[in-house]
Amino acid sequence: MLPGDLRSEQFKGYPPEARKLIVDYIPALQRLPLAFVPSLLREVIDYDFKFPPERKAIEKELANVGTLSPLQVTEWFQGFAQISQSPKLERFDWVNSPAQFVEQLSAHLWATHQLDAFRKAAIDYADRLQAVAPPEPPRVPRLGIAVIGQGATTHPEPLFRKLRAHGGYFNRVNPQNGLEALLDAAGARAKAHPEQYGHWYIDGGKAAVHDAALNCVSYSALEPARMVLLRKMRGEIEKPGMGPETLRTLLAQIRPADLGLGKPGDEVLDRFQVKLLTEGSGTQIFSTTFAQWAARETLRRAQPLTLLVRFAPRQRQRPMNELLSSIQPDAELDPAGSLVDADMGSYYTYLNQQRLTGAHKSSFLVWFEGQNEAVAIGPAMPRGTESSAPTDLKQLLTWAT
Repeated sequence: MLPGDLRSEQFKGYPPEARKLIVDYIPALQRLPLAFVPSLLREVIDYDFKFPPERKAIEKELANVGTLSPLQVTEWFQGFAQISQSPKLERFDWVNSPAQFVEQLSAHLWATHQLDAFRKAAIDYADRLQAVAPPEPPRVPRLGIAVIGQGATTHPEPLFRKLRAHGGYFNRVNPQNGLEALLDAAGARAKAHPEQYGHWYIDGGKAAVHDAALNCVSYSALEPARMVLLRKMRGEIEKPGMGPETLRTLLAQIRPADLGLGKPGDEVLDRFQVKLLTEGSGTQIFSTTFAQWAARETLRRAQPLTLLVRFAPRQRQRPMNELLSSIQPDAELDPAGSLVDADMGSYYTYLNQQRLTGAHKSSFLVWFEGQNEAVAIGPAMPRGTESSAPTDLKQLLTWAT
């Protein structure tokens, strides 16, 4: 089937909001090449479970496609139209399984030496779309907070080496009630600037007491789901002929109910947590990896106004078969190694925040938990500075923001 054959009844398997959205744009989709349409449907089919910024982006993209003239369609999609397809791909049910189609298309592009041409077409399209439908700026400047080093007391190398150049380094920070102060500040922002999925608290261990206005995801709370997933993964890996591509496809089909998360509640958040565990590499077994990936995906997808991520000690490295086993002895923790992971993770979190709109007004704070070292970054904070003056985290937040 080609896009020109699309009919509204073919979308009856889509979730209700996605189906309602897409049927209005079928005439527009009929004009587009097969190499492009499934990639768009891959986003649309999950519309019901996406965060508000993602929904707005899909709506803007569809609206733009619907307004293009025939000449503009040729200009925007000529690169995709030149991609040759195999009969197998044309027969694939790409309407109901767009993600699987995209995976097979990727393999086809590699095999037929068309990947460079496809990449150029995708970049050209993204640049055009960015120009006509840019993301909206945040209502208030964003604030990112990273708390690292839980359980560690010393570090052989200087901390925050990559972040110090972007703000001020402070080495006499009063650590008393520091985590509570940061969580209170995040909660206060959530109440002052209410926005659905706009304020987050991510914990690589057990979540501390926090304001209910914050969307919270924690490694500890997801332990039952992680154990179910690890059992599924191990069972699949032990099957003869199982390869990484097949495992990836199976993981993409997992739903919240499969991991015990499908109870009445927040289906958008449940789907997000499932993707954290099934799309992230190592998020099932290493808490520092979980925290870093969760922060990355939250920033990329939800584009929050406030994000506080707290890293916790991860287990020490062991043979992979043991790590994937659902029956694990009490894991030995590695606070010192986890501090190194979290130090780099906080830098990546800062970089991901800076990729969002309004980056020039954003603020970022990273603190060595329980200790007196921190870095504060913000529009008014001098770059590359150091201070040994006594201060506390509340004061640093005030200076940074």
